[in-house]
Amino acid sequence: MSLQWRPPEPGQPAGYAALIARHDLEVPPPPRLAAIAERHRPASTREWRLLSPSHAPDESLGGQLEFALKWEGVSLGVLSALFKRIDPREIVHIVRAKPTGAYARRIWFLYEWLLDARLDLPDAGKVKAVPVVDPKQQFAPETGPLSRRHRVRNNLPGTRGFCPLVRRTAQLERYVGMRLGEQARVAIGRTHPGIIRRAAAFLLLEDSQASFQIEGEYPTQDRGLRWGRAIGEAGQRDLDVAELERLQAVVIGDPRFVELGLRAEGGWVGERDRRTRNPIPEHISARPEDLPDLMRGVAEYGRSAEDTSVDPVISAAALSFGFVYIHPFEDGNGRLHRWLIHHVLARAGYNPPSMVFPVSVPMLRRISEYREILHSYSSRVLPLVEWRTNSKLNVEVLNETGDFYRFFDATAHAEFLYGCVEETVTRDLTREVEYLEKYDEFSRRVQEEIADMPGRTIDLLSRFLRQNHGRLSKRARTREFERLTAAEVERVEALYGSCFPADSLERAGHHRTSEASR
Repeated sequence: MSLQWRPPEPGQPAGYAALIARHDLEVPPPPRLAAIAERHRPASTREWRLLSPSHAPDESLGGQLEFALKWEGVSLGVLSALFKRIDPREIVHIVRAKPTGAYARRIWFLYEWLLDARLDLPDAGKVKAVPVVDPKQQFAPETGPLSRRHRVRNNLPGTRGFCPLVRRTAQLERYVGMRLGEQARVAIGRTHPGIIRRAAAFLLLEDSQASFQIEGEYPTQDRGLRWGRAIGEAGQRDLDVAELERLQAVVIGDPRFVELGLRAEGGWVGERDRRTRNPIPEHISARPEDLPDLMRGVAEYGRSAEDTSVDPVISAAALSFGFVYIHPFEDGNGRLHRWLIHHVLARAGYNPPSMVFPVSVPMLRRISEYREILHSYSSRVLPLVEWRTNSKLNVEVLNETGDFYRFFDATAHAEFLYGCVEETVTRDLTREVEYLEKYDEFSRRVQEEIADMPGRTIDLLSRFLRQNHGRLSKRARTREFERLTAAEVERVEALYGSCFPADSLERAGHHRTSEASR
C-alpha cells in the first residue's frame, strides 16, 4: 500500500514506514512510525519518532530491518506481511553477512517463527543469546525459552496464533510505577472485613450493570445477577474456548435467537442501509475459518500471561481488546471482552482477594474515549479488508485477514485500561469504602440518639435524605417517617449532615442496595 502518513517535518521514512512503502504491504501501519529528519534536532510526536541524519539506516532490506528492530521494536504484523512478500534468500543473505549479529539472528528467528519455515542456514554457533523482544522497548518477559538454532530467547508474550505487543511509553511507565494493585490491597487491609464484604458486593453489581449499559442493554435483575456472579468467579477456571463458550451462554441467557459458540458466518459492527438493508460496517471481524486458530491463540496468551513477568494490566489490555477485534461470537463479545480483564487481573492476584475492580464503571464514564480506542485500530484495518454483501445480507470477507487480529499494537489500549484501573483504585474503591464507613456511623448514631430502627428502615431514611440533599421531604415526614417528631427530624438531618458533609453528598448520590441486605 502507499503510505498515507507523512512525517511532521521534512524527512525520509525509515524502518517499518520505509518497508511498508517499498514493498507495498497491505497492513495497518503501526501507530508510531520512524523517519530520518533533515535537521539535527528534530521534534518527535506521538505518531512519529524523528531521528537526526546521523541515524540514517542503510537502504538495503537488512539495513531497514535492523533500524526497525533497534528503534521501533518488533512489529509482527509488518514483519509477517514482509516475509511473505520477499524472496527467502534475502533473509539468508542478511544472516550470512552477519552470522553472529544480534539483529540478524533476531530477524532470522522471526522469519522462521512467523512463517513456520526453515531457511537454508546452519544453526548459529556459540554466541551470546539475545531476547527476541527488547524489554526496554516493549512489554515482554525478561527471558524465555532458548532457541539454540538462532541463539535467541523467545520472550514473545504469545504464540503465532495471537501475539499483540505493547510499547513502553512514559504514560505506561508512570502507571506501572504507581503499583495500583498494591495501593488497593493496602487500603483494603485497613478496612473492617464487614465493610469489605459489602463494598465488594456493591462494586460487583455496579460493574455488571455498567457492562450491560455499555452495550446499550438494561437486563432483567436475574440476568444481571447471573452475569455479576460470572464476573465474581473470573480467574477461578482455566481459560480455554469451552470456558468462553460457557460464559457466552450465561451472557445471552435466552439462546433462542442467537447461535451460540464460534461464528459460522461473517461478523461486523456498524449500521445497515435503511433502503437495501446492506451492511455499512465500522468494523469487520475475523473470518469464521480463522476463528479456531485465533481463539486457541487467545486462550494460550491468557494462560501464558499468568506465568510471565509482564504487568497484568498490560496483558489484560492486549488480550481483551484483541478478543473484541476478533469478535468470535454472534453476540456477547463486548461483555466477554471486559470479563477477560477481570480474569487476567484475578489470576495475577492484582486486585484484593474476593474483590472485583469494577473497570466497566470508568469505561462507561469514559464511553466516548472507549469507543475511540476501539475505533483507532478498526479504522486502520477496515480499508484493507476486501468484502462483499452475501445473500444473507451479511459480510463475506474475500482476502486473508487473520494477521490483522493476531498481531497488532495494543499500546493505546493499555494506556486506556490503565487509566480505568487508576480511577477504580483512587476513586471508586476509595469512595465506596468511605461511603460505607460514613453510613455505618450514621446508622449507629440514629439508633443511639433517636430510635432503635431496623436496618432496612435506616436504609430507607438514608436514601430519602440523600435524594433530597440532606433534608427529609414533606412526603417522607408525613408518610414513612410520620412517627418522628419535628425535633427528631431536625436531629436526623443534623446527624446526616455531620456524617455526610455537603462535599460528599454528590459522591454518595447513586442508588445503593447493599446496605439493606447486611
